[in-house]
Amino acid sequence: MNHDRITTPFGAESTAAEVITGIDLSGRRVIVTGGSSGIGVETARALASAGADVTLAVRDTDAGNRTAADIAATTGHAVQVGRLDLADLASVAAFTASWSGPLDLLVNNAGVMALPTLQLTGDGWELQFATNHLGHFALATGLHEALTAAGDARIVSLSSRGHLRSPVVFDDINFTSRPYDPWLAYGQSKTANVLLAVEATRRWGSDGITANAVHPGAIAETNLSRYMDADTLAALRSSGTFTFKTVEQGAATSVLVATSPQLKGIGGRYFEDCNEAAVLDPNFPDTTGSGVAAYALDPESATRLWELSLDLV
Repeated sequence: MNHDRITTPFGAESTAAEVITGIDLSGRRVIVTGGSSGIGVETARALASAGADVTLAVRDTDAGNRTAADIAATTGHAVQVGRLDLADLASVAAFTASWSGPLDLLVNNAGVMALPTLQLTGDGWELQFATNHLGHFALATGLHEALTAAGDARIVSLSSRGHLRSPVVFDDINFTSRPYDPWLAYGQSKTANVLLAVEATRRWGSDGITANAVHPGAIAETNLSRYMDADTLAALRSSGTFTFKTVEQGAATSVLVATSPQLKGIGGRYFEDCNEAAVLDPNFPDTTGSGVAAYALDPESATRLWELSLDLV
């Protein structure tokens, strides 16, 4: 990577409201997946507060409608709700078919983490890979024309520090020949989220579309940790390994990457704590610290994953 790392005045404690101050998104159309819980809510709220026309793409439309009413009440901007189940490619196809007109911003925020046992989708794909990557890939490709029509569109791909646990294991994505490990499965799905940003920028940059990946930080109070038992969560909190953020702080990096003028025309990068992350030395892997793994930015892996994903969807 031969470029200057992007730094901003913001950091780990900045909130979504702070990073979007002074930015006008009037007339901009936005989709936030998983927008009815956790940092998705605060991401959508910040974007709506800046005048964006926000659609929450959610599995549970009742929860989506409650969230939309709450955001409208606090921001004064109406919010739309659409049904989207990322683990069901038919649902993704129905959602993209129902979209008309340009799309300025796609925030791939939804995700599942650390499913305790191996679960496969109806198509036979490991559920974390299917939900976190494949569903979002199908969504982005299905909305490609809408993103192109915007003329200057951005995709924000929510990855995680968890990507440091595993590259995409192309020879055994579905754990057919190795024991299932919840964190390795999560890790490869989060690596896939970064590779998506790398390849989408390469393929679609000439269409005015850029994509970047973000690690929102460790946020204690979200549905993402619903498969972790209380003792594990308590141990994580007391370990000192992670500094936990509020949901407003957790949404900040997504919102910054989605809206900052500093990122105009820039894609294929990974951000955490509101700044571009350093690329880690592959000889000294650290699964708990900050930074981005070189394998997550590898252009050959990104192309390979894209072509595999095209075959799958």
